[in-house]
Amino acid sequence: MKQITKLLYILFILLTAASVNAQQTKPTASVSGLLHNEQEKPLDYATVTLLRAKDSSVVKGTLTNDAGNYLIDRVTAGKYIIKATNVGYQPTFSAAFEVSAAQPAVNAPLIKMRQSSRTLQGVTVTSSKPLIERKLDRTVMNVENSVLAAGNSALEILERAPGVTIDKDDNITLKGKQGVTVMINDKLTYLSSTQLAALLRSTDGTTIQSIEIITNPSARYDASGNSGIINIKLKKNKQSGTNGSLTAGVAYGKNFRDNTSLNLNHKVGNLSVFGTLSHGDLTRENIIDINRTVISGPTTTYFMQNTLMKRKLHYNNFRVGADYNTSSKNTLGFVVSGDHTNEYNNNKSVTKIGSTPFVVDSVQNTPTSVNQTYRNIAVNLNDKLVIDTSGQEISIDLDYSKFKNNSFANNDTYFFLPDGSVQHPSLFLRNQTPSSIRIYTGKVDYTYPINKTLKLEAGIKASSVKTDNDLRAEIESSGTFINDTSRTNRFVYDESVSAAYFNLGQTFKNTSVQIGLRAERTVSTGNLITYSQVVHRSYLDLFPSLFINQTISAKHEVGFNFSRRIDRPDYDNLNPFVYYLDQYTYEKGNPFLKPQYTNSFELSYTYNKNINVTLGYSHTTDASVDVLYTDTVKKATYKTNENLQTRDNYNININTPYTITKWWTGNLDVTGFYQKFKSASLYGSMLSNGQAAFQGRATQTFLVPGYKFELSAFYQSASSYSIFKLKSQYAVDAGVSHSFYKKKMNIKLAVSDIFNTRKNRLSTDYGSTNLNLVQKNETRVARLTFTYNFGNSKIKARKHQTGAEDEKGRVKSGG
Repeated sequence: MKQITKLLYILFILLTAASVNAQQTKPTASVSGLLHNEQEKPLDYATVTLLRAKDSSVVKGTLTNDAGNYLIDRVTAGKYIIKATNVGYQPTFSAAFEVSAAQPAVNAPLIKMRQSSRTLQGVTVTSSKPLIERKLDRTVMNVENSVLAAGNSALEILERAPGVTIDKDDNITLKGKQGVTVMINDKLTYLSSTQLAALLRSTDGTTIQSIEIITNPSARYDASGNSGIINIKLKKNKQSGTNGSLTAGVAYGKNFRDNTSLNLNHKVGNLSVFGTLSHGDLTRENIIDINRTVISGPTTTYFMQNTLMKRKLHYNNFRVGADYNTSSKNTLGFVVSGDHTNEYNNNKSVTKIGSTPFVVDSVQNTPTSVNQTYRNIAVNLNDKLVIDTSGQEISIDLDYSKFKNNSFANNDTYFFLPDGSVQHPSLFLRNQTPSSIRIYTGKVDYTYPINKTLKLEAGIKASSVKTDNDLRAEIESSGTFINDTSRTNRFVYDESVSAAYFNLGQTFKNTSVQIGLRAERTVSTGNLITYSQVVHRSYLDLFPSLFINQTISAKHEVGFNFSRRIDRPDYDNLNPFVYYLDQYTYEKGNPFLKPQYTNSFELSYTYNKNINVTLGYSHTTDASVDVLYTDTVKKATYKTNENLQTRDNYNININTPYTITKWWTGNLDVTGFYQKFKSASLYGSMLSNGQAAFQGRATQTFLVPGYKFELSAFYQSASSYSIFKLKSQYAVDAGVSHSFYKKKMNIKLAVSDIFNTRKNRLSTDYGSTNLNLVQKNETRVARLTFTYNFGNSKIKARKHQTGAEDEKGRVKSGG
């Protein structure tokens, strides 16, 4: 509570200073006006520039609001013209007008803008964004109009983003590095890898506009995520009035899937209201084959395990909000989002055990059923005050998020001899695992353009997180279930983070420089209540950043950036609960896991705004990775997380869109990387493991009258990670879309992994662990999606980022 009080006090000081500053700099005169298109509709968020009439020199600029109005203050006497620009429209100039001291408020002449289009053999072609777009500090994947996005979930679309891979456990990797922070609409998800996978799997791909990949974020962002940030932008409303879209889709691989979503937007006067509702039913299969060898003294035991996992997911997601313009400079808003998901898992595992290879001495049959419910809700209140037209503004965010997960699991094990007779009595286990996470955050961001070339950004943030995980384990004895004291456990984790940052950016003629510094103080307590074991930590860290961009000529640009990052452990990775696949295979968390720190460097080159090349290097200390341990007494293998000494990553990425003809375009993205892991004490011996690897994706787009075809191919070479060696994989996707009924309706057909080739294959032979694993998900899926757009098509909601993004990114949500 003290942190929130301090936050509000600093906020009051900033608002007071801003108000005094605004009062002390009264403008000589102001210029206002209105922008329309050819249909007499207002053009919102268009760029308006005030020019001197005598030489067209730039004085200052601004953006139009939702109603197409603009206001430019602090204008001295003289003759001026207005230049208006907007995406998809021709640049337009107003007639000349005069500003004088005798007339403090001037209404500029109305400007009507014409849409920019050209005719090609009777077909009107309008400008559209490329699938992959490279910007100064990020790479953008524009999936809104992509055929391959139709019917896919957000997780499946993310897997197609440049440099992104998703492993068998749904961990997201960027350019060969784990530890990615995922945001949705500039807001942290506060979910760990498992929960995040469930959320993304239940997010309809048709609601996504673009995916932004930020490999080296500035000090404005939370310092978590050694691989950078992936920001998923959902579609936003774009015009006054009422509009919306309805999407319905079906899919089939080995199992049937369906999805529907409704998006509605309404704007009247100063009030904008928006909402999205999504529903889906998803069934998929996952086959895992594990062969492992356990050496215990003079005895060697061989395990051959085959598991069929069938998962059914029924989800309902919603997101509603509103923005209200209390004045031309201030906007209040709120957003409420929620997730109501039921998941049913039925796993069938058969393990053959022998003392010699391929000879079976006994068989274990382990059917497992897991029913889980996810009930998540997040509330954001925000306020944005534009202090003046120079760009000075302040924004405030208050967030509350609550995640509830309840899991019921039955794990039965039957023991047989090779001839099918019973070896010994069956083992029956069951678990109930209620867990909850509550997150409170507050943040303030302030932007102050000191002059035309120098800008200051500063802000503060406070967050408080509490997780409560209660594992209630039971074992069957004499026909009744009793408490299993060896597994029952309760783990409570509290964490608070206080942060402050500044960015200072300077623009020269051909050079731009930005330096930043972020400070974060973390206080955490992990309480393993059952065993009265408490882990307390308190630490203060500084995270500097530096960005330099140099324009050499019209066709050549180079850049350099540096940042320091932190990865705090996911909440579930700290939880020491044991989760069984069978009595010989399980996983558990590590309450002593420490945060890892990464220094990242990146050098970039852009040719002709088209070909992009980046060279990157990062050094991580206390690197947190998945490892396997083998209990040679119980002959069980289990997965957990450990801190290794260091991890070094070298990478190069080449991305280029290209045009072969007017109807054939494409994009090529290739990433090469080498990462080395070192540890002096893993399994009591030295670890030094590294391997060079590469991955690439080529996408082709073909346009014919009324139709759009896309073809995408992916390949990843063999690589290594921690103690594991991973084999190569590849896949080919294809899709076609057709728009009709005045382009208000669209139908898309897409097939992912056409040749059903994508599978995960890994192995390890380190210490006492010898294992080979092959995992085949249900990747070949055909999807048919129908979309109907209705109402006005250009309502535009205010872009907004809440303050709870970093904490949400560490919550796990099943899947």
